[in-house]
Amino acid sequence: MGQIASSMAPRSGIRRELIEMLYTALPQVAATAGTSIVGAVSLAVVSGGVHYVAVSCAIALTAFVRLYSLWAYQRRLRHGPLSDAEVLRWEHIYGAGAAAFAVALGMLSACALWLGDAPGAWIAFGLSISFCVGMVSRAAVRPWIVLLASALLLTPTIVAGLSRPEMAYKLGACMLVLFWITLREASRHLSTAFIERLEAKQALARQAHQDFLTGLPNRAAFCAALDAASGRVAIVAIDLDGFKPVNDRLGHQAGDQLLQQVAERLTECIAPDSLVARFGGDEFMLLSRVDAGPAGEDAALAVTKRVVSALSLPFHVCGEPVRIAASAGILISEAPAALPAGAAARLLDQADQALYAAKRAGGGQWRWSTQDSVPLAPVEIIETSTRTIVYG
Repeated sequence: MGQIASSMAPRSGIRRELIEMLYTALPQVAATAGTSIVGAVSLAVVSGGVHYVAVSCAIALTAFVRLYSLWAYQRRLRHGPLSDAEVLRWEHIYGAGAAAFAVALGMLSACALWLGDAPGAWIAFGLSISFCVGMVSRAAVRPWIVLLASALLLTPTIVAGLSRPEMAYKLGACMLVLFWITLREASRHLSTAFIERLEAKQALARQAHQDFLTGLPNRAAFCAALDAASGRVAIVAIDLDGFKPVNDRLGHQAGDQLLQQVAERLTECIAPDSLVARFGGDEFMLLSRVDAGPAGEDAALAVTKRVVSALSLPFHVCGEPVRIAASAGILISEAPAALPAGAAARLLDQADQALYAAKRAGGGQWRWSTQDSVPLAPVEIIETSTRTIVYG
């Protein structure tokens, strides 16, 4: 069973959604638990057998534990998203609860067969089949749970049926083995369909928020992150200087390669909790949480200098060395959530205005959105195909 679980293990993001599906089945689990408890208690009351009483208590106890685990999961979600390790642990908790309940319910059928209680066996078998069908509809997203629980459920019934002298019971026990194989194939098929659907859904989500060429977040993803930001943020608008001549001289394939390499360098320049996005063409945006006061300004300036310096280094596209430059506009402000409606668009516009001011001043420099242009200290002179640009 462990091999089945490992062979069909989905990626962490997909697994998270699958486990969320498992734990949204509280009404179905409660209905199954209720009918099973009523059926077991009815058999115990009618027959008065101590075996039925013990099995009824086991069913009630395992049903309560299962329901409590589903409630505990929803309560845990209210405190924030789960880590990958927690997701895996909650999957195992659900599987253990389903397995324990299956054992208790399977013993009800076995008890009826061992006692020769044909009506009781009929009722218990109906409850078992109902549980199996419910498991396939609910837990097929993780087929190992279905296979384990159904095997533990049917094994006592199969053993008890084979132990009966009547051929009909033996034949029925053998048919239950075939039934388990059918459950196995059904759960595997449904699991594959669920995973493929979720993968397609995530792929569409990535396309909607990811630049197809560079793999960076796109404008929509950046604006969403900006809207969700809190505290004080720095926005750095970046535009490449000398990109068009490279694109015209070497072709669009070279231009695409250059943009991809620019994206890699920008990603290396930012902190793990910052964001870089491609807005289109050769324009990029950086978003970073900064402290208030001079410390925040220093941090924004430091990342801008890293970016301009990194983009001034040679690139290799289509087998040729290429050098470009970059201009930047810097804006520090409170996040849009703390400002009036429409603030995000105005912040981006102000950062763009600072960027355009830097480019009008000759490029290869940066400008604060509220200050005069401050060119970088001259350190080296880089020749481009259009002009000489000074960097620091």
